[in-house]
Amino acid sequence: MERLILPVLGVVLCLLCGCATTSKIAMRDDPLIGTVVKGDTGEPVRFAGLMETLIHSDIIYLSEKHDNPMHHAIQHRIIQALIDQGQAPILGFEFFSYQDTPLLLNLVDAGKEAHSSKMEKTVEQRIMDKLGWKNQSDTMWGYYWDLIKLAADNDFPAAGLDLSATQKRRITRKGLEGLSPIELQQLFSTGLSNSAYESHMKSVFVSVHCGMDHGRMTDRLYDTWVARNDRMALSVVELFNAMQTQDLDKAERKTGPVVIIIGAGHTEYGLGLMDRVHHLKPNAVQTNLAITEIEREPAELSQYLKPLSIEGLGPIAPADYLWFTQRVSYEDPCEKFKTTLEKMKKRKKGL
Repeated sequence: MERLILPVLGVVLCLLCGCATTSKIAMRDDPLIGTVVKGDTGEPVRFAGLMETLIHSDIIYLSEKHDNPMHHAIQHRIIQALIDQGQAPILGFEFFSYQDTPLLLNLVDAGKEAHSSKMEKTVEQRIMDKLGWKNQSDTMWGYYWDLIKLAADNDFPAAGLDLSATQKRRITRKGLEGLSPIELQQLFSTGLSNSAYESHMKSVFVSVHCGMDHGRMTDRLYDTWVARNDRMALSVVELFNAMQTQDLDKAERKTGPVVIIIGAGHTEYGLGLMDRVHHLKPNAVQTNLAITEIEREPAELSQYLKPLSIEGLGPIAPADYLWFTQRVSYEDPCEKFKTTLEKMKKRKKGL
């Protein structure tokens, strides 16, 4: 397989080494790191071949692990490659709500119009505050600001996709049945439902919470998951429709494709978000690139390509393409809570 070396690889490795130093766990080398494969066959793909597919797609999902700097470097490289081929992408971000779109466009405008880096930084800080980023990571902001700046430098738009943080908290806290009629009116629903997929996702939520099934809270987490995917699907379709109707600009660049920056869980197996977009816009050509961390322990390629088979769905490949990267951390997040979790499980069983 061809290793796809990024121009910023040195910087990224330094960042990763910094994480490794903090956790005192050495990074593991793996022959998959830097390779791209087809999700259904495992066939290796060169960067030029990947771009040939992406450039003919209407909607591209660059599915990330949010805190991995290499994932954001790959996103940057792909978007820049689209620009270099005469495209004018439209960026959509899971990390921001659809209501944040005017603020993101202000950021893009600031990047285009700022007469100095100091002025640009002032505007950036002001909009960060309006976006409610005060108590969030500056490092994470830097990842997304880098992509917004790329939009500003090349004169194309950026938009938010998700529900607001308040809406997400309300659903998780009260459940859909506990929301007021006004709140329910503000949510969008595709009406898609699959009991087997619901069971699958709830088992994923339990796994993410280190094996603890929180019962009613797990149900509410699933409600929030569905509401978010429904809203993001509508946002993606709105961006697709805008791409379809937008005229060529003065440089005669081709508007599009729509490029979605999103956590990999929302697009895995073409479900969550992608099946909802297909339901709303069946003629849109969607391609999912899953930017994938290697496992903690060495694993064969076949382990990463295991299809999903559940009632009414499957077998489904994990993604159209997988691009493998180093991990941010090799620590087991559940290990530090192991004793506490065991006590909670025993208490739940009445032991």
